[in-house]
Formats: sequence, C-alpha cells, structure tokens
Amino acid sequence: MNQNKYLGIKFFAALWVIGCALSGAAAETANMEGLIKARSGDTMIVQTANVPNLIVILNDNTEVGQVQGVLKARRKEMSMAALIPGLAVKIEGTYNDRNELVATLVKFKGNDLERAQSIQAGMHESQEELKKQQAELQQHESQLTEHEAKIAANRAAVEAAVARFGQLDDYYIFDEVTVYFGNGKVKVDSKYSPQLLALAQKAKAIEGYMIEVKGYASSVGSTAVNQRLSEDRAGNVTNMLIQQGNVPLTRMLAPGAMGESQQVSSNKTAEGQAENRRVVVRVLQNKAIAGI
Repeated sequence: MNQNKYLGIKFFAALWVIGCALSGAAAETANMEGLIKARSGDTMIVQTANVPNLIVILNDNTEVGQVQGVLKARRKEMSMAALIPGLAVKIEGTYNDRNELVATLVKFKGNDLERAQSIQAGMHESQEELKKQQAELQQHESQLTEHEAKIAANRAAVEAAVARFGQLDDYYIFDEVTVYFGNGKVKVDSKYSPQLLALAQKAKAIEGYMIEVKGYASSVGSTAVNQRLSEDRAGNVTNMLIQQGNVPLTRMLAPGAMGESQQVSSNKTAEGQAENRRVVVRVLQNKAIAGI
C-alpha cells in the first residue's frame, strides 16, 4: 500500500472517532431539578438553581410520572396535563442544537402536584374576584356619571324655567289658582276642576291674556324625582285647561317644571311639604294693554 494513501486513511479514521466522541458527548443525558414557571403546549419554562429560564421541550416520547412509595422508587404514569406552573419537577433529557432540553422523562411528587394545583386554583379565584370587583367598580362609576348628568340636566331645566318666567315683567297678574297634590302624586284632584275651568273662562274675557302654569315639588326625596313630579303636575294641569277649558295653545305659555325651587313652606313638617307640592296657574295680561 502506498505510504501517503495509508496516512490518509488513518487521518480520516481519527476524525471519525473524534466525531463519534463529540456526538456522544452532545447526546449525553442531562438531569435537572426545578420549578415550572410557565407552559405553552409542548414548551415549558423551568427555573433551576443555575438557569432562571430553561426551555424544556416535550414530545410524544416524553414520559411523565409521579413518584410513589416511601423511597420514591415507584413511578405512576401521568398525563402531560399534570405539568402545570408551580410544580416542582425532575427532568431527564438531552440538549438540542438550540440549547433546549428535550425531555425524555419528567417526574414529580404527589404532594408537589397538590400544592401546585392549590396555587392555580387560588390564582383563578383571585382573578375571578378581581374581575368581579372591576365590573362592580365600572358599574358604580357609570351610575355616578349618570346621576351627575341627571342633576346637571335638572339644574339646567330649572334655570331655564326661572329665566323664562323671569322675563314676564311686562305682564300683570290678573288672577291665579293654586292646585295641591298628594305626596308622589301627579293626577289633578277633581275638586280643582271647577276652579281651573272658571279661571279659563275668566281669562277669555281679558284682552291679550296669557296663562302661565308652574309646577313645584317638596324637597323630600331625590332631586331628579321631584323635578319629574313638578313637570308631570304642570303638564296635567295644562292639559286640563286645553282639553276641558278650551284654552287655545297660542294663549298657553310652556308649562314650567320648577322642581324643588321656590319653596313656600318648611319641609320639616307634613303641612309644609303639602304646601310645596303645588301647581300655580296665573292669568297674565300685558301691562300695555291693561293700561298699567
């Protein structure tokens, strides 16, 4: 055999031996202990004493078991579903070319699994409670915003009514009738019908007349409810004057809902509250026409 050819064969043989040795070293089994921090499908992140975020790959060949017995020598086969965050595990496997540990065996103790499951359950309950509290807080904030909007609307309505009726300085109050209401009531008591109809007839005999209707409420209860009560009371009296008293719409000023404004008596007594639950109807005549 040629000397050079012989040396070439020996060189390649040496390289093959070295390659096999390196391959064997790379495929050497690794044993790790740690705590599962997170898992997504076939990938886990495990915290070990030396590596805070070790990537562990699971596959169809990975065995999962729970060690049993006093000496922990026996192993009960388990599903991969048992590998949850918070579980302390021992892992055997080999590293791939991305320095990920491909697990061939993952085992754990039964009491460690119970502890991890308890932690998971507690986290789930805490998250659900947090979601519930956030929903209640959002609902409360929504109700508060709605309440503030109603108060602002009521205040604007009262101010508009006050401004509108404050512009009647050019009118003379020819006559008026006051209608009282029960607590929370808006229906006009039939005993006031003769007075209102008589007022309507008297108004028609006056040149250039206008009829003003303003509704009020006591300050008992919420401002929003009282505002609505005063509006409904004024509206019902206005409808009676138009439908039964035949007062033309052109002679009716828009009914005013005055709410709790312009109280005429104390709300500390039932009698005072009754006096504040009222609708005041006035027949107005232009001062220029009346010669005043």
